[in-house]
Amino acid sequence: MSTKIMKWASIAALVILAALNSRSLADYRTALAALVVFAGAIVVLVQSTSRGKYLWATAFLAVGVLFNPVFPIMLPPTTFVMLELVSLVLFAASLAALKRIPRLSIASITDLSPGSLSL
Repeated sequence: MSTKIMKWASIAALVILAALNSRSLADYRTALAALVVFAGAIVVLVQSTSRGKYLWATAFLAVGVLFNPVFPIMLPPTTFVMLELVSLVLFAASLAALKRIPRLSIASITDLSPGSLSL
């Protein structure tokens, strides 16, 4: 459930970043992108790696590098907006492609099925 929340939070942050394309909010924009989107990319990276989906892991590694808060990458504004939109599409697609795997229920030891008689 936490991965789904992080994906939706990252989508919301990217939509806000795309909508607020002004110079006066540049510091807030960078801070929001660096924290929310980077954290979401790392969560999805771990999720996709644990499921063996290495193409998704590589894509979200690139998103994590792009929105890295420690060493920010400076790009022209038009290029950065396009990469924000690509990241938004990646997060939205990951909601459908990387769904949570349901856990199987454990059989009860008190259930008396015909094939399980005690010796």
